[in-house]
Amino acid sequence: MKGCDLSMYALATAFGLMVTLIASSASAADAPRTTIRPQDTGLACAGPGMGWVFHFYDNSPTNYGSKLEPSDTVDEFPGLTVVYLRIPWSYIEPEEGRFNWAVVDGPAQRWIAKGKKVAFRFTCSESWTRYATPEWVQKAGAKGHNFEPGKGVKDDGPYWEPDYNDPIFLDKLDHFLAAAAARYDGNPEVAFYDMGSFGVWGEGHTYSSTLLPYDAATIRRHIDLHLKHFKHTLLAANDDLASQDRGIEVINYARDHGLTLRDDSILVQGGKNAYFSAGMAPGFWEKLPVILESEHYGGSRDRGNWGDGHLYLQAVEDYHASYVSIHWWPREFLAEQRGLIDRMNRRLGYRLQLVEASWPTQLREQAAFQVNMQWRNAGVAPCYPGGCPALTLKDAKGGIAGVFVDESFDMRTLPVGPPDKAEIRKQSTSFALPFNLKPGAYEVLVSVGTRTGTPQVPLPLAGSDGQMRYRIGTLRVSGDYDVRIGELAQKDGKWVLPATWMVEMPLPQGASPFCHFERDGTLEFQGQPEPGAPVGDLSKVGTVTLPFEFTVPDGARGNTYEVKVGLWVPERIAQPDERLIPSHGDIDRRVTVGTLKVGADGAATFEPAAK
Repeated sequence: MKGCDLSMYALATAFGLMVTLIASSASAADAPRTTIRPQDTGLACAGPGMGWVFHFYDNSPTNYGSKLEPSDTVDEFPGLTVVYLRIPWSYIEPEEGRFNWAVVDGPAQRWIAKGKKVAFRFTCSESWTRYATPEWVQKAGAKGHNFEPGKGVKDDGPYWEPDYNDPIFLDKLDHFLAAAAARYDGNPEVAFYDMGSFGVWGEGHTYSSTLLPYDAATIRRHIDLHLKHFKHTLLAANDDLASQDRGIEVINYARDHGLTLRDDSILVQGGKNAYFSAGMAPGFWEKLPVILESEHYGGSRDRGNWGDGHLYLQAVEDYHASYVSIHWWPREFLAEQRGLIDRMNRRLGYRLQLVEASWPTQLREQAAFQVNMQWRNAGVAPCYPGGCPALTLKDAKGGIAGVFVDESFDMRTLPVGPPDKAEIRKQSTSFALPFNLKPGAYEVLVSVGTRTGTPQVPLPLAGSDGQMRYRIGTLRVSGDYDVRIGELAQKDGKWVLPATWMVEMPLPQGASPFCHFERDGTLEFQGQPEPGAPVGDLSKVGTVTLPFEFTVPDGARGNTYEVKVGLWVPERIAQPDERLIPSHGDIDRRVTVGTLKVGADGAATFEPAAK
C-alpha cells in the first residue's frame, strides 16, 4: 500500500493484526487513520471471576495437591485461577476455639503469590473419616447418627454425621463460621466460599451418609447462618440442596439471597445423564458466576462415562459456567485432556474480543481525536467485573505517556451468544491529547479495566506488555511545524538569520513567522520575515525557507539575547491559539533556537542551541 508505515506492518506481523491505513484527504475528519482487526490468539484468558479451579484438598488431604512440592503451583495449566481447599471442619478447629488455619493458609499462599485466588469448603460429614464435624461438638451434647455409606444410619457405623437441626451443633457451627468470616469475608484473595455445612462432602444431600431426608427449612437455616457472617464474599449453593424432595424453592431461596449455583456432579454418569441441573442456572448466571465440578476425572474415565469429555464443554454451554474444576491429579488431567481444556477455555466465563479498532495515524499536539472500537464477548457468561476499554500510549523507552479511557462503555453490558455468534457492539469516543504529551512516535496499547486506566481483564491478544495491555499499533504526535536555523549573515546593512520551516500539518492561511530577542525574560527587539519571502507557502505541508531580517538597536550593544522563533496567526491575536504549536519547543509555543551576542561595536554572533 503506497505511503504505508513499514513499522506498522512489522508490528502487525508480530502481533497477528490485520492493519489498514486509510488514505488521507483534506479535511481533519478524513485524515489518515489506522484500522486494525486483531486475531484471537486462542489462549486462555484467566480473568477475575472465572477460570479453572484446582482441588488441592478434595475432602481428603491426600487429594490432589499432596504430591506437589511447596514450590509447585502447576503454572503450565492454562486458565488456572483458583486453588480450592475443601477439607473437614475438624482439621481447622480440632479443639473448641483453637484454630489451625495454617492447614489452608499455607497452600493458599503458594497460589496467591502467583496472582491466583483461593476458595473454601469446610465440611461437616465425610465418608472417609469419622469426625468431619469435630468430635468435641458431639461431646458437647450435639446429637447425630452413626452411618455406613450406602446403608444409611447404623448403630455401629464407622462414621458420624450431626443432626443438622441440632441446636448445639448449630451454635458451634455459628461460632466457627464467625471465625472463618473474620478471616475471609471480603478478602480480595478469596474467589468464593461454599455453603458446605449440610450433607455428606458438603454437597447438600445425605445419599452417601445417613440417607435422612431433611426438609427445606433446614436448608434455609444453614443458608441464613452463612449469610449472617459472609456479607461480602460470594457464597455458593449446591444444586443437590434441592434433592431428597426438598424442591426447587430452596435453590430459589439461595438465588434470591445472593448465592450462586454450583453443581458437583458433572459426568458422574455418562450420556444423557451427564448432568441434570442446567435448568437451575437461569437466574444465577445472568448475575453471578456459576461453578461446575466434574466427577473425579480418573473414576469417570475408567467407568467409561467421560468419553471424549465433550459433555463437560456442553455443560459449560448449558449452565453458562464461569468456573470449572481440575478434579484429579492436575498434570495427568492436563496431559490427557489438553485439547478439551483448550476448547473449554475459549468458551468458559467471558472472553472479550477486540474485533476492530481505529484511530488517527498522526495527531497534532493537544488535538482532539476519535477512537472507534468494536467488541464482542465470545464466552458463555457476562463479564461480571465489568471494565472500561482504554488506549495507552507508550514512548520509545516503554514509559506510559498517555492513557485514554472510555468510561461510557462497560464490558459488563456485552451480550453472550452461541459460539462465534455473539453480538458485536460498537463504541466511538472522542479524547484530547494532554498538554504535556510531547510530539513523537508512540506505541498504542489496548486494555480493559478501571475508569482510571488500570488493566484488570486479560484479553486474547498478542503483544502483551506483561500488565494486560496489548500492543495494537502506533501513533505519531506532531506539532504544526519544526524549524531549523542557519548561519547568521549580513545583507544590505541588516542581519539575516535563515530559518527553514518543516510544515507537518496544513496551517491556516495567514500563518506568519516571528523572531523574538529576549534578555532576562523581556522582549527587547524582533526580527521580521525577509521582504519577498513566500510566507503563503506555510499553509501547505512541506519545507519552506523564510529568513528573518533584523537590525541591532544601539542599546543592545554588549548584551546577550535568547533567540525565540515561531509561527503565529495574526487573525487570532490575543487568543490562546494565536501561536501555532512547534514539534520541539517550549510551553509558550516558541522555539528557543540559540543566543545572539552583540559586541560593543554592534557586531552580532549567533550560537545555536544545543540539540
